[in-house]
Amino acid sequence: MVSIKEIVQQALTSGSFSVIAQDQIEMLLQDSYDSDDLDAFIILQRAVVAGHVKQESNTPKALLSSYSKDSPSNIKLAYQLAAEMAFAAAVALSIPQNSHTSLF
Repeated sequence: MVSIKEIVQQALTSGSFSVIAQDQIEMLLQDSYDSDDLDAFIILQRAVVAGHVKQESNTPKALLSSYSKDSPSNIKLAYQLAAEMAFAAAVALSIPQNSHTSLF
């Protein structure tokens, strides 16, 4: 089975974090991970926020294209995304290793 570190390395190398990779990480965070995996996940989150890695979204493109680049809504969306990522990291860090607790 692929590890979180491997998924992160692929995303950092390719510059893209696919929806499939996001789902894989979510599943791995529910079952098996170590502190190196969590460190890698946090590095990936920072790369996404910094714009070094493009994160694919499940949001339909028509909805995304309705906002202009300078729109205040995009700033609000960016802050919301950053808050959600920080929350996900906090939840992941608080779950004991090998716990079968669902993140969502």
